[in-house]
Amino acid sequence: MNVDILDESGADVDIVALTQLCRFVMRRMRLHPATELTVRLVDADTIAVLNQQWMGQKGPTDVLSFPMDELTPGRDGEAAPEGYLGDIALCPQVAAQQAPAAGHSTSDEVDLLTVHGILHLLGYDHASPDEHREMFGVQGRLLLEWQRGGDPEPASTS
Repeated sequence: MNVDILDESGADVDIVALTQLCRFVMRRMRLHPATELTVRLVDADTIAVLNQQWMGQKGPTDVLSFPMDELTPGRDGEAAPEGYLGDIALCPQVAAQQAPAAGHSTSDEVDLLTVHGILHLLGYDHASPDEHREMFGVQGRLLLEWQRGGDPEPASTS
């Protein structure tokens, strides 16, 4: 799995750990081993421009996802197609502002936003209560497994 992290944020982010997290989530979601992903760490001004340009929203946001090949999580008995998963724009400065309210570190918030962004690339959403429950359930399981050092079994996508 090819993960490119472009750090344009000026923040102190562990790029190696972030790359490992992305690969972990991609494996757990049963993506093809040749799947590609780009994560662009940006400052608040840049994410505000992207948020206005792509979402029509003013001001900075925490994470934006731009799916490319419309890949979905792999399923039992099915070969996962290879492709380009997409791009994530993530703002560590916004993550740092949000972390205290969530009761965890900036690093944990960046991890959460990374997993959240990948799930959006895979077609998960949280617009309805059922979608919210499903997406945040998968997100929570992935983060817990990551924090515990990983798990060889892929995450359930049902």
